[in-house]
Amino acid sequence: MPYIPKEDRAALDASIDALADHIVERSKAGDNEAAFAGLLNYSCTRLALRVIRQRFGRMRYWIIAAATGALRNVADEFYRRVAAPYEDAQITKNGDVDLYVEYDREIRGTK
Repeated sequence: MPYIPKEDRAALDASIDALADHIVERSKAGDNEAAFAGLLNYSCTRLALRVIRQRFGRMRYWIIAAATGALRNVADEFYRRVAAPYEDAQITKNGDVDLYVEYDREIRGTK
């Protein structure tokens, strides 16, 4: 859940913004627009591992479960808030897949 208290956000935002600047800078260095994805993946992975090392020292199963859950929630919330509305806009713009429409009608009982 990214909806943390404002004082926690204020304490983290400058560092996050600096990291984002570095990721963008590195991703522009090559000729592959998708390079940012690998850099973002690496950064999130290393951040999670560094926090776990500094906070707990060694890895434990419950830490793996908690970290995995947090990272999944990041992906799910990103999809819910960014990807789903984007896809809805593309459906409006370009039309839906015919079979989705067909299944939607069946599910809703509106054939």
